[in-house]
Amino acid sequence: MLKLFEYNWQVRNDWFDWCENVSVEELMKRHNGGVGYILPTLYHIVAVEYGWICGGILEKSINIPLFEEVASLQKIKDFSNSRHVELAPFIYDWNDGLEDHIMIDILDDGKQEAHRYGEVMRHVIVHEIHHIGQLSIWSREIGKKPVTANLIGRSLFDI
Repeated sequence: MLKLFEYNWQVRNDWFDWCENVSVEELMKRHNGGVGYILPTLYHIVAVEYGWICGGILEKSINIPLFEEVASLQKIKDFSNSRHVELAPFIYDWNDGLEDHIMIDILDDGKQEAHRYGEVMRHVIVHEIHHIGQLSIWSREIGKKPVTANLIGRSLFDI
């Protein structure tokens, strides 16, 4: 599971680099599906990862700014980096003994749902991969080559 988080972090940073060569107008252009915009999608990926892991599993008091408060590429990169510093130690310390621990999710309507830590962690992984696919489609729509989604070749499993 650690390698998939590392993969997501690499790809996310590649998308941040990709955005450096795209106009703000294109980053905020409306597209079909998902969040609908490139820059808010990157913000959403970070906010969800941080919310589920630090706010949910670790039960920390968290601060997720509104998109409008971080609505620039540099501010979203800073948001990502600062939240990464906070949650990465937990991910690097993950062990199989945590797999079946229970997290209680309090929904907007006040109801509660129980989730196993392992399920939440995998949800966070696939959530980001899902949105990365959307970013790839949207990049092609604006005539830009997307970031590669290949796992192989990222030096995650160097021998």
